[in-house]
Amino acid sequence: MNKQFDIGLPSSLYQPLDDSGVKQVAEAALEVLEKSGMAVYSDSGFEALRKAGATVDETTRNVRFPRAMVEDAVAANPSSVTLYSRDGEYDAVLEKNRVHYGTGGTAIYVLDPDTGERRQSELKDVALNARMVEKLENIHVFTINVFPNEIREKDEIDVNRFFHALDNTNKHVMGGIYSMAGCRQVVAMAEMMAGGEEELRRKPFVSFITLIISPFKIDDHYGEMTCYLARKGLPVVVPTEPICGTTSPVTLAGNILTHTAETLGGIAMVQSVQRGAPGICGSVGSITNLHNMDHVGGAVERGMINAGVAQMAQHFGLPLYSTGGTSDAKEVDIQAAYESAMSSLLVAMSGANYIHDIAGLMETDLTVAYDKLVMDNEILGMCQRVLRGVEVNDDTLGKEMLIEKGPGQDYLVEEHTIQHMHGEFFQPTLANRQKREEYSSAESALARARRKVEEIRSEKSEPLIASQAREEILNRFDHIQSAE
Repeated sequence: MNKQFDIGLPSSLYQPLDDSGVKQVAEAALEVLEKSGMAVYSDSGFEALRKAGATVDETTRNVRFPRAMVEDAVAANPSSVTLYSRDGEYDAVLEKNRVHYGTGGTAIYVLDPDTGERRQSELKDVALNARMVEKLENIHVFTINVFPNEIREKDEIDVNRFFHALDNTNKHVMGGIYSMAGCRQVVAMAEMMAGGEEELRRKPFVSFITLIISPFKIDDHYGEMTCYLARKGLPVVVPTEPICGTTSPVTLAGNILTHTAETLGGIAMVQSVQRGAPGICGSVGSITNLHNMDHVGGAVERGMINAGVAQMAQHFGLPLYSTGGTSDAKEVDIQAAYESAMSSLLVAMSGANYIHDIAGLMETDLTVAYDKLVMDNEILGMCQRVLRGVEVNDDTLGKEMLIEKGPGQDYLVEEHTIQHMHGEFFQPTLANRQKREEYSSAESALARARRKVEEIRSEKSEPLIASQAREEILNRFDHIQSAE
C-alpha cells in the first residue's frame, strides 16, 4: 500500500478559540468540576475518586473534583498514546497536534453494495469494512463502525466484532464495548494474539471506547469497564457527547466547556484507578435540530465544536479522540460530499489527534455506505495535502531558475518541474478531470468509488490473525460466529 503522505502530520491551521478563550474555558471547566462535579454510579470509580481526594456524597453519588486533583490527573496521564498497528505500517501517535483518521459510529445499517438498499448491518459487514480500511491508505485506524445485528446475546457481541475486525485488518482496531464479560473476552483474545498480558500492554493494537453520559454522569456499566481497562493499562477513550441545547448549553462555547469538563472528569477517574494509565479524551458532540430535537450529524458547527475541543486538549497536553466527516445525507450525494468534506477539513486543521467517524458514515451516524468510505478516503487525502502545507526553501522557490529563464518563458521541461511534479500535488483517484468531450458517466467519481468497492470485495482475502492464535481463540470462544 502506497501512502502519498505521512500519517500523523501536525496542524494548528484552524483555531476557533483565541488564546483568551482557551484559558477561559480551561478555568471554567476546573471550576465546574470543583463546584458541581459529576454523578458517578460506578462503585469502582466512585471509590477510586474518593481515595484520590474527591469530595463525595454517598447518597446522591455526586463527586466533586478539587482543582489540584484534576491538575494532578492531567499531569499523570500520558501526553502521548500510540495506537499500534500489528505490522507497524500505520502506528497512530496521539500527541500534541498530530492528526490521524479513522472510521467509527457503530452504525446499525449499511447501504448494501449489491442492491444499494439500506439493510441491517451484520458480521459480514464488520469484516468487509475492515477489509476496506486495510486497503484505503488515508484511513489510519479501524474503529469498528457497524453493529452485528444477528448477534442476540449481549455478552457475545464484543468478541465477535473485534475478532472479525482483527482478522481482516492489520491497522489498529478500536471499538466500543457492550458488556463487562465481552470486554474481558476481547482483552483475553488480544493477549492471546500478542503473546501475553505484558506484551499487549507494551504494544497495544486494540483500544476501547467507554462513555461519559452528558450531562456529567458516569454510569455503572461504562464506569466499571473504564476502571477495568485502566487497571489493565490499555488505551481507553472517555468520550463525551453533549448536544447544544439539550444536554449542554445551546451555545458553542457552552458545549465546548461541557465537553472539556466531562472528559477531564473521565481522565481523573482513569488516573485515580491506575496512575499513568493511557487515558484518551473524547469529543463527539453536535447541535440540536430545533425542528425535531434530534442531534445533527453534518452541521458545520459540529466541526467547529470538535476543533475547539482539540485546542483544549492541546492546552492540557492530553491525547484526543475527536469526530469529523459525518453527514445527515441519506444517499451518497452532493450533501454527503460537502458536509463530510467541510467538517473533515476543519477538524483536521485544528490538530485533533484521532478523528473517528470520518469515513463512511451518513444518515446522522446510523448508516455506513461502502462507496462513501472510498469517497471519504479521497477527501482525507486532500486534507493530508492541506496539512502538509507549503514547503519553502531555496529549492522549492526556484528563484535561480526564475532569474535565469527571465520574462516570458515557460517551465514545463525544466529539471525542477520533473523533480517536483509528482510529489507537489495531491493526485485523486476518483475525481474526473477529463474534458467534457472525453467524459462519460461511467467515469464519474461515484462510479469509480463503486468500482473500488467491487475491486476490494472481489479480492481473495486471507485471515490476518496468525493461524495458531486464531485456532486457539476459536476453540476458547466457541460463540464466535462466521462472517460468511
